[in-house]
Amino acid sequence: MRLLFLVLLSWLPRLADAAPAPADTLRPLSPVRLLRYTYANDLFFRTDYYFTQGMTLTLVHPALARLPVRHLLAAGPAGSTQQHGLTLRYDGFTPLRIQDAFIRVGDRPYAAYLYGSFFRISTQPVRRQRLTTALEIGFIGPAAGGKELQTAIHRVTGNAEPRGWDFQVRNAPIIGYRVVFEKQVWAIGRNAEWLADAEASLGTLYTYGSTGLRLRAGQFRPSFATSNPLDRSPRWQLYGEALLAGRLIGYDATLQGTLFANNDPYTLAASAVRRAVLRSSGGVVLSHGELSFSATATWVAPEFEGSRSHRWGQLGVAVAF
Repeated sequence: MRLLFLVLLSWLPRLADAAPAPADTLRPLSPVRLLRYTYANDLFFRTDYYFTQGMTLTLVHPALARLPVRHLLAAGPAGSTQQHGLTLRYDGFTPLRIQDAFIRVGDRPYAAYLYGSFFRISTQPVRRQRLTTALEIGFIGPAAGGKELQTAIHRVTGNAEPRGWDFQVRNAPIIGYRVVFEKQVWAIGRNAEWLADAEASLGTLYTYGSTGLRLRAGQFRPSFATSNPLDRSPRWQLYGEALLAGRLIGYDATLQGTLFANNDPYTLAASAVRRAVLRSSGGVVLSHGELSFSATATWVAPEFEGSRSHRWGQLGVAVAF
């Protein structure tokens, strides 16, 4: 995982000199260049179970529009400004008690995954809407390094060492396709806006459909205020965000195991997975010019029979260059 992050960083000098894809007069390419990192952990709420930690590294750059994968990603309607990017994502999951060196029947399985997401964002400023499509490729299982990562962090922090990772979901490929549609439904200048979204994912890791509402309030750059993607006014931004979403679950490999392997030591039966799950999040964002920081708390309702609701926190930093 660390190697993949370093590989992505090593691309930055080459991308800075790379030419963008041929121009599309109907769907202009945005010149925005962005690097963003997030780290999430339930330690922020003094817990250590279920979703235990995760991280992402995202690069948005015009040169990524030259990748052949762009032909698999929907471009949105005419007049949309196009952005292309790549995200590397790692997430790890554990049962309630990581000190037990045996399978906790009825509890969440150990699982970790790592995948790359190639995405295209099509923003239509006149219609106040955005379409994001993404192709996700990676793997779930011991190769993701969940055992080694959590063990190393717990040793450094002096916490209990996890003892059940030998029973985690086995290695298997991840391939998926995700679509997100966002629409502004209400706004008051640069002080408040209400966005609605719909999302669908079809893949070997997650298959689901969801819909939600997001509220932003404070001083910020409205999501669809201008067709100029380099307009960074106001220079200072400080605002809060709140999100409420409902998700219908078709398949969850972190609970049910993978479609490609039948040798997982332990997984939950399909009948134990809750098919309707509510989640919410809230956070603050501080930004000045090209640099921004964010802090977010997320809550998710019980995801399987006999489970608890869960909370975790996430910190993020982003820089435009």
